[in-house]
Amino acid sequence: MTQPLVQLAALVELRSATVRFGAKVALRDVSLTVARGERIALVGANGSGKSTLLRAVHGLVPLAGGERAATAARVAMVFQRPFMLRLSLRANVELGLMLQRMPRAQRHERAMRALERVGLAAEAGRVGRVLSAGQQQRAALARAWAVQPDLMLLDEPTASLDPTAKREVESLIEEFAAQGITVVMSSHNLGQVKRLATRVIYLEHGRLLADVPTARFFDGPLPEEAMLFLKAELPWG
Repeated sequence: MTQPLVQLAALVELRSATVRFGAKVALRDVSLTVARGERIALVGANGSGKSTLLRAVHGLVPLAGGERAATAARVAMVFQRPFMLRLSLRANVELGLMLQRMPRAQRHERAMRALERVGLAAEAGRVGRVLSAGQQQRAALARAWAVQPDLMLLDEPTASLDPTAKREVESLIEEFAAQGITVVMSSHNLGQVKRLATRVIYLEHGRLLADVPTARFFDGPLPEEAMLFLKAELPWG
């Protein structure tokens, strides 16, 4: 397995992490360090372990083997299909802030700032569930940004979006990364990976087979399995 060239201060580290769901091994002996300021893309076929790895980095799944160490004070995760309660959009964004016991006035102000960041302030009073898929994904990003995370985890953030909505979400991810938020995202869109990531991790059947800077992922050399994946996915947009 190839390793990244630069080692920075770690926010999260997995050491020989294994995750099992019953008899199925979803992750097998994965070691990974997420450093502050990185933009990491997880790639691989369906069922390769990308979503499970995101949850393991977050600490949302128990490890059957290995260990997780974290120094990140705040971690936020955006799922492929964001969940919206039957509440106003502003109230949906305020949920994470309520869990932080933030005072109501400050919570309201932060939620509105978050919605302004993603261009949805005018929709603050609408019920979150009636928004379009693209608007809901932007709202989910606003909800994540509102808690001021050190680390943002994104699971296929543009998978079901039209090209315009996809560009809007990518722009927001770039803005958050430029702000200093560390980003780890899964994606099937290799063009998106090339645009947004500084480091690429390739997974296959729960194993981490390549961990390299983005330029090297696309220009090689890579392990044979990763090369075959890359060729099969071309052309990409």
